[in-house]
Amino acid sequence: MCRLCEAGIPQNHQLGSRRNFLKAATASGAAAAGWSLLAPHGAAADDDGPPEDCGKDGRRYLIKGGAVMSMDPKVGDFATGDVLVEGKKILAVGANLGGGDATVIDATGRIVMPGFIDTHHHQFETCLRSFLADGVLINDGSGSVSGSTTYYEYILLTFAPVYRPQDVYINELYAGLSQLDDGVTTVHDVSQIHHTPQHSDAAVQALFDTGRRAAFGYFEGAGEGTVVNTPGYAYPSDATRLVKKWFSSSDQLVHMIMGGEVYLGDPTTQASWTLGRQLGLQIAAHILSPFSIRPIFDLLAQNKGGVGSNGLSPGSIGIGPDNLFIHTTGMSDMAWQVVHDKGAQVSIAFPIEMNMRHGTPPILKMQSLGMEPSLSVDVECTMTADFFTQMRVAMNMQRMAVNQMILDQGNFTPPNQWPTPAAGTPPLLTTRDALRFATVNGAKALRLDGKTGSLTPGKEADIILLDATRINVAPLNNVPGAVVSLMDRTNVETVIVAGKVRKWKGRLLDVDLNGLRKQLEASRDYVFAAAQAHPLFAGQFTGRTGLFGNQ
Repeated sequence: MCRLCEAGIPQNHQLGSRRNFLKAATASGAAAAGWSLLAPHGAAADDDGPPEDCGKDGRRYLIKGGAVMSMDPKVGDFATGDVLVEGKKILAVGANLGGGDATVIDATGRIVMPGFIDTHHHQFETCLRSFLADGVLINDGSGSVSGSTTYYEYILLTFAPVYRPQDVYINELYAGLSQLDDGVTTVHDVSQIHHTPQHSDAAVQALFDTGRRAAFGYFEGAGEGTVVNTPGYAYPSDATRLVKKWFSSSDQLVHMIMGGEVYLGDPTTQASWTLGRQLGLQIAAHILSPFSIRPIFDLLAQNKGGVGSNGLSPGSIGIGPDNLFIHTTGMSDMAWQVVHDKGAQVSIAFPIEMNMRHGTPPILKMQSLGMEPSLSVDVECTMTADFFTQMRVAMNMQRMAVNQMILDQGNFTPPNQWPTPAAGTPPLLTTRDALRFATVNGAKALRLDGKTGSLTPGKEADIILLDATRINVAPLNNVPGAVVSLMDRTNVETVIVAGKVRKWKGRLLDVDLNGLRKQLEASRDYVFAAAQAHPLFAGQFTGRTGLFGNQ
């Protein structure tokens, strides 16, 4: 007897065959014909609301009749399939599941899959959205629009130091809700805004209040020791208090990651990495060549990072399996080999790296080592946090590079104008690859692969339902292709985190978006005023001339 039958949910084991995932359009008739043969079902979810008490212990609901893409090879995919949820966990995934008295969510015409996972997002910058749409990372001395209004000088050294704890809270909350609306059920919040313990507490509180899964990245307060020296600044030592106050349980949606930026200097690397490892935390850091990190990273690869007992370099800090490296552009082959050998994780922010001169996203390097990245949105001051964009850009950038590599293997003249790829040419990324980066790999990167990242029985129910009947997708012919190549946030109909429905039929639940937007705008107004600029008019920023950008 199967586990569901033993649990009192009788199943019809004659109807469980898997169907070809590309034949979704022809499967609905067979599913309808088999309906009368199924075990009885509970009532359908009310049109006006989700299943009652969803996410609570013992409460069951059955997501029925969708194109189920589990992202777990052992579970497989179902052109017409079901997902049974009990409490906060997935109980079963398959075709023609019986649900007993479980409430039924009709998923006809929907794609059912795990929620997206963003492994690097500076959520505190939400009120600065689009401010830096034309800018690059660091002032390049060119005097150009892009080279003058830059991330380091303005976002980190001008805006970030003036944030109050209440600004941190509303920015974090609004960013999280915005991504929930987009189907992103997990985030690693990398907010370099920890000027005081009160700033840190505000950030953590917002992550909990958002109601989605999150890793709180405890990084430095941007600008501290450079343009500001805030009384009460406690990074990195406050990590001990934060763990005790907020993260004593592993059975909650939010956990903690230690930020350990190596460009802050060897003593800070020594302190943050040592404390993080003493607390058993994963350690994350931005790694990119524009901040002179390559020689520092080489020392870490040789276990010579940080400082020794005399307070001088070299030390004995090294790369380990507990590291999450962000960007990792412009690093040496030697260091990359160590990253691979140690099992460290890498998060790539494809659109931002291409747009802001971080360096070429290192996807080809990772492929050459047999590695895969997770995906991250990075900063909304420059580009969207939409995850469909992240998947598309990742796939397009890699295919552009590899396709040109293949064309260059010929001579652009018949009969060699369309060469067969030479041995050793990296394989082109597929839509299925992009989806794996956005789900399974994200969970692994944040040490959450035992809880989320796939629709696997026993994991927590972080699930999204995507509407494939909308005008931008129908007719549905290829499930992975539709998600990556065609969809956007308007297709995200239902979002579930740990069994609880957070977005239902296109609407976020239990939030006053108009009221929150007004709070965010008030925070924007304060931050710009404190930084001696205003977003609606020409300010004191070289190259930035008000609401319509550069005229």
